[in-house]
Amino acid sequence: MTKKKKIRFGVVGAGKIGNYHARTLAAMPEVELVGISDINVLRAQVLAWRYDSMAYKNYADILPQTDAIVISTPTEYHAEIALAAMKKGIHCLVEKPITNSVEDAKKLLEAAEKAKVMLQVGHVERFNPAVVEALKHIKNPKFVTIERLGPYDPRVSGIGVTLDLMIHDLDIVLTMINSPLETFDAVGASLLSEHDDISNVRLKFKSGCTVDITASRVTMEIARRMRVYQEENYISVDYASSLIKIYEKKNSPIKSLKDIAVSFPKIVKKQPIQEELYHFIDCIENSKSPVPSGEKGLMALKLALDITDNLKKYELKEPKNAFPKNSIFQSIADAGKATRVMVEEGLKNSGIDKT
Repeated sequence: MTKKKKIRFGVVGAGKIGNYHARTLAAMPEVELVGISDINVLRAQVLAWRYDSMAYKNYADILPQTDAIVISTPTEYHAEIALAAMKKGIHCLVEKPITNSVEDAKKLLEAAEKAKVMLQVGHVERFNPAVVEALKHIKNPKFVTIERLGPYDPRVSGIGVTLDLMIHDLDIVLTMINSPLETFDAVGASLLSEHDDISNVRLKFKSGCTVDITASRVTMEIARRMRVYQEENYISVDYASSLIKIYEKKNSPIKSLKDIAVSFPKIVKKQPIQEELYHFIDCIENSKSPVPSGEKGLMALKLALDITDNLKKYELKEPKNAFPKNSIFQSIADAGKATRVMVEEGLKNSGIDKT
């Protein structure tokens, strides 16, 4: 029996996400991790030593040795690297967002089609077991709320929270709701970077479904939650703990909590990034279209860019007796003020009196 040939992988970008990919690929028996590239060659070398691979400074040097690459560089380099790889017939898993412009994303789609290679976008939340299971139970949502909150990470200060974090949820929502988007309203604030650090958007679909998404990278609490309200049930999803609760009416009208049944769908714990890479390999070996395809990545990118362009950013005036400029206390105070402004705006748009 002929032994199955391993797929030769390279990782371009040796930062935090590149490390996750390199570590996961190195442990997969179906893969040979042939090299890790980064303009900071010392950083690449550290990962190469750790995962028994080779380090390269120039990504072009890694391409002739690979069948597939993971691109986990800053977004502005995605298009250049992916186009160079696809011209050589190399399959590409490009971290999200796919590119920093719709024009470049379209170029990647055209290049993948021309070269007959796989183009998958790194919307890893698609492979979160809680999300995979939840999508099985979501039929006709009427109202959806999503929160993605966490502390500031200077590593991604060159991009706004909408493009960095909210784009995960935009991708899921566009997949979950089979209806055209009609309108949206967005508010946000820049607190610790030159880009949006808090962002809230309300999406309204032709089906009548309304989706409210909040993304923040200036929140001490870490939370990734989704709540879906349907005629037949209410579904609560905790991405971080991979927990789903489904609340359904046992009797109507509801007279007490005893008339509500609560179920907990069984979820098999899996590593999303490993599932993502196995899916990419399966698509390569069996000529399947990736679930987070280039087309899906383009859709999420376009909406994220539209939201960013239309974001109503609130000017945060310095209070009397303010904390020293650039202090952590001032940042926390500003974050609280921005959150309050955004909540009040949301209440006003909903027709609710905050008093």
